[in-house]
This record gives sequence, structure tokens and C-alpha cells, in this order.
Amino acid sequence: MAIDDEDRELFRSAVGEVRRVRHERVAQRGTPPSPVPAQRRLDEAAVMDELATGHFDFSSVETGEELQWVRPGMRPRLVNRLRRGHWRVQDEIDLHQMNTQAAAATIRAFLKEAIRDGLSCVKIIHGKGLRSGPDGPRIKQITARLLARHDRVVAFASAPPHDGGTGAVYVLLRQVA
Repeated sequence: MAIDDEDRELFRSAVGEVRRVRHERVAQRGTPPSPVPAQRRLDEAAVMDELATGHFDFSSVETGEELQWVRPGMRPRLVNRLRRGHWRVQDEIDLHQMNTQAAAATIRAFLKEAIRDGLSCVKIIHGKGLRSGPDGPRIKQITARLLARHDRVVAFASAPPHDGGTGAVYVLLRQVA
């Protein structure tokens, strides 16, 4: 829509005299300050405070050595993937309250059944051996020895804390076609 002369004259009389403002100054904005991660600082301070003064459950502290083994010739990262739960545990046994002979026989039978059933990942709960005496956790030692000597065991590693920690091992089995 075009503006006619009458509207243009009405506008100029309402606005009045206009003059251009000139200056030599260049308008510049300063660099903005870098953002401050205030919430992150508060979170970290709360964690440090809780660590220093909060309740600590000593039963969650692992005792004993972690078990891990990978068959020679296999990639070492296999153990890390096993420990992180890359394979789903398909079956498990619990060796608590067994003597070493019963535990060894149970492990052999369990592995034989797992291989027969085509399982690839199993869990053996051997316990942490807290009441084993000066010889250390004997069932744990027997478990590691038997697994390392079994021809179908590819790798084994202590379970993560939520699944038994150093009181259990994940075992990766090789299936023969």
C-alpha cells in the first residue's frame, strides 16, 4: 500500500525536525565472561562432604584377590568384556558349604552340563574364603585351577561387586560345532 502525500505530511508534522546523529565512537561489546558451572561445583562439594562425614558400609569392601584368566592366543580384552557383563550369565552354581573334593566334582559336572546344553557364559559362586584360615580361600583356588585347565574354558574373571565380586567368577565357554 502506497503512502499518499497527505499522510506523509501528517507524519512529518507529528515527528518534527530530524537531524542525523554522528559520532566517531565504534560500538563494541566486550567479550562475555566464561560460564561458571555453579551446580557442578555444588555437586562436587556435596560428594566430598558425604565422603568425609557420611556413613560407609564396610561390608561392600572387597577382600581377597580378583581372579582373571584368558586362554593363551585369545585377546586379553576378552577378560574385560567378560567382567563388564558383555555375555549374559545363562546358569550358575553355588559352592558354599562344600569341601574341596565336593566342590571340584561339582565344578566338573557343572561344566560338562553347560557344554552339553550349549551354554556360553556361566557363573560359579565359590565364596570369598573369609573363614578359610591361613591357607586362604581354598575353594576359590580349586575353582581357578580347574577352570584354567579345562579345555573348553576360554576365559574367566571375577564378577562385578553387584553379582558376587571376588566371591564369584564369570566363565566363558567355547562350543565345538
